[in-house]
Amino acid sequence: MLRIDKLFGKSPFAPLQTHMSKVAVCVKKLTEIFQILKEKKADKIEKLVGDLCKLEHEADLTKNDIRNHLPKSFFLPIDRSHLLDILSIQDSIADKTEDIGILLTLKSLDSFDSLEMDVLSFLNKNVEVFLAAHEIIAELDTLLESSFGGIEAEKVKVMVESTARKEYEVDLMNKVLMKKLLSEGDKLPQTSFYLWIKLIEEIRLISCLSERLANRIRMVLELK
Repeated sequence: MLRIDKLFGKSPFAPLQTHMSKVAVCVKKLTEIFQILKEKKADKIEKLVGDLCKLEHEADLTKNDIRNHLPKSFFLPIDRSHLLDILSIQDSIADKTEDIGILLTLKSLDSFDSLEMDVLSFLNKNVEVFLAAHEIIAELDTLLESSFGGIEAEKVKVMVESTARKEYEVDLMNKVLMKKLLSEGDKLPQTSFYLWIKLIEEIRLISCLSERLANRIRMVLELK
């Protein structure tokens, strides 16, 4: 397990960035799983989901290490509660990738060719929102150097707005997907229909949480 002093290094935001990097690995592993779904190889999917669960656990360990060893007296450029709130949102994204992975192991998805590629595109769009939020977390050191003001702060605000636009695009895709599934879902067994619905709902939360994370950084800026 990482020690908090090693996590911080030269940057007070290093713990958040270290944790976010682990969350990004979970998101990447989830996309790998979706790439092989068409192969219908349950054992291969089970293995990859097992790998994802281990990655999520590693992110959990880092989160717990930060929470358990963050001294109240340690100097932070933002309120300690804000840092822990940001950490919690990041952790929720990692949790969500695991939830989605486990869903894929409960039952083999019945083929629904007219929907499968749309769901993959939907996942990729959600990942795009996550990556936008990840870029904002990477900007925290530069924000600190600028005392959370000036050109850098404006740049981050633009990045937050861009993340929100991407999340809105996900919302539009979600409506189209749901309409398609509801109009053609009678071709599927009831359990498969429910699984597809649940899968879309869970994927949707990746972008929701990512936008929330971006907005949380903007709130910190507004408080400065």
